[in-house]
Amino acid sequence: MDPKHLFDDPRLTAMGLFYEAHEGIVKRLDPVWKDNGLSGLDMNALLRLSRSPGRKLRMTDLATQTGLSTSGVTRLVDRLERNGFVRREADPGDRRSSYAVLSAAGATRVARVLPMYLEGIERWFTSLLGPEQLEAFTASLRVIRDATNPEATQISE
Repeated sequence: MDPKHLFDDPRLTAMGLFYEAHEGIVKRLDPVWKDNGLSGLDMNALLRLSRSPGRKLRMTDLATQTGLSTSGVTRLVDRLERNGFVRREADPGDRRSSYAVLSAAGATRVARVLPMYLEGIERWFTSLLGPEQLEAFTASLRVIRDATNPEATQISE
């Protein structure tokens, strides 16, 4: 590639726009979770637990889905547990494994934050796209996620 045009590569533009859009959305949504005593990571974890069967995930699955290391997810769950939002549950079939389980207080907090969170998502993301654009964008994100982070789609049995 001609070094003169190296930085005009449309792949750089696409990736840069992706980063900028992500940062912009997070910046707009940040006050929603902060006003409710949560970090973005807390909200992400609580939503993932809320949407999982039995409102629980293996710690390793929660780590994968949140992009955290095993020690990072341990610290996250420790903090959420101290706040009463989750509890740990031993896996009866595997003594080395445990679950993070959404508590009643965690479910209550998510229910309190969710309407404002959804309003922010609608304002700063989904309403900016037409229905066909949103459907295509969501499908595209799935393709990218499945190729780059297939573990996030797999839940351990």
